Amino acid sequence: MRSAAPPETRHIVETDIPARLERLPWSGFHRLVAAALGVTWILDGLEVTLAGSVAGALRTSPALAMNDSDVGLAGSAYLAGAVLGAILFGWLTDGLGRKKLFFITIAVYLVATALTGLAWSKASFFVFRFLTGAGIGGEYSAINSTIQELVPARYRGFTDLVINGGFWLGAALGALVAIVLLNPALLPPDLGWRLAFLAGAGIGLVVFLMRMWLPESPRWLVLHGRETEAENVVARIERRFRDLGFALPHASEPRIRLRARDRTPIRDVLNVMFRRYRRRAAVGLTLMAAQAFFYNAIFFTYALALAKFYHVRPERVGWHVLMFAIGNFLGPVVLGRLFDVWGRRMMLALTYGLTGALMIACALLFLDDRLNAFTQTLGWMTVFFFGSAAASAAYLTVSETFPIEIRALAIGLFYAFATAIGGVAAPFLFGRLIGSGARENLFAGYLFAAVLMLAAAVVAGAFAVAAERKPLEQVATPLSSED
Repeated sequence: MRSAAPPETRHIVETDIPARLERLPWSGFHRLVAAALGVTWILDGLEVTLAGSVAGALRTSPALAMNDSDVGLAGSAYLAGAVLGAILFGWLTDGLGRKKLFFITIAVYLVATALTGLAWSKASFFVFRFLTGAGIGGEYSAINSTIQELVPARYRGFTDLVINGGFWLGAALGALVAIVLLNPALLPPDLGWRLAFLAGAGIGLVVFLMRMWLPESPRWLVLHGRETEAENVVARIERRFRDLGFALPHASEPRIRLRARDRTPIRDVLNVMFRRYRRRAAVGLTLMAAQAFFYNAIFFTYALALAKFYHVRPERVGWHVLMFAIGNFLGPVVLGRLFDVWGRRMMLALTYGLTGALMIACALLFLDDRLNAFTQTLGWMTVFFFGSAAASAAYLTVSETFPIEIRALAIGLFYAFATAIGGVAAPFLFGRLIGSGARENLFAGYLFAAVLMLAAAVVAGAFAVAAERKPLEQVATPLSSED
């Protein structure tokens, strides 16, 4: 078999495809993209919520009989899988294409979460949670890169934040599922938690079918020398608009010239991360690590805290998580438009800073035992109204500020390193803090999480990229650009 030509010997492509994608008005096509791809975040929210909501059932399951530390370890296994999956599938997404990989990753998730519901021991449960996380981690890379490349710049910030905020629609769904399936009056507890995970597999199958109608990213096709395919994809998209009576404006952005390539050498990846865009890399890692620790520490062990300090029964946890999820979803929806209007730098600093400050206030009330289960939930709703927008904006930042050749890999790497640094150990650590039963210990953990968010606010305010309303090729010039 003849080997592919190295990047420097491939032909030059001159194209207006990015400009034609940027001039499109918002329409049903973009809503289809948002729904079929953005549902990944709903699945992640569903998985994380189920893992927290079924904690009580896992402790009493005859087959698993977990303690608090085991529940935290299961959360860490899920996150460890997401770390490795993000890196592996991120690399493959840049090389093999967005569409091929977002089918592979949803299939991995679907099978693994179904097997989680059939787990017969602690070890098998941990393995299947790891594989489920790998599928979701891979989804982040394939999905976020595709969404960024199909949505026009003037809608990109708001769309990305709302889609990422969809995590909390999944969390709300997971809470409702838990309320029904973990009710001992309806189902035996050991059956309820199993059906909860199988429900995730059912949703994954629907998502797989929805994606049949989505195209490959035209930007990726052009980069890989497949300009005829890219032209056909964009022509079909434009035809949809004309059939609906849209008069498409002239593409205002100039044509670009790219040297087509099959792959991006690792030296180019390292040069981008450690030389050309090292400040962007530092900002992205800071934002991602801070929010990863903040969220994973608290949300994975939320049910444990409610049970330990407020004596909330397992079948009631879902109601608290549902309220928590509503506040988290409203944050990106209400604040998301401001990321396009006020700008990335200001809004990143504002949302991270308010999250950290409100977290400290809520933690002090917890330490003084001035909260009950309801007011604790209201406190978290307030904190995470801003925290959810901040976390969603972190994913937006790392996906739009690096060149197309390594966009999916960049998302995977930042997610992986940030989660490894700030997230994998967090559920296990907070599980131990909660297990101690001492408010002082858990308060110290909350305070540390808040300080991380405040530090990230300072970094964002000083160094974040002003990417609002700019085409991706202007935010980060492609490595293969010949202009």
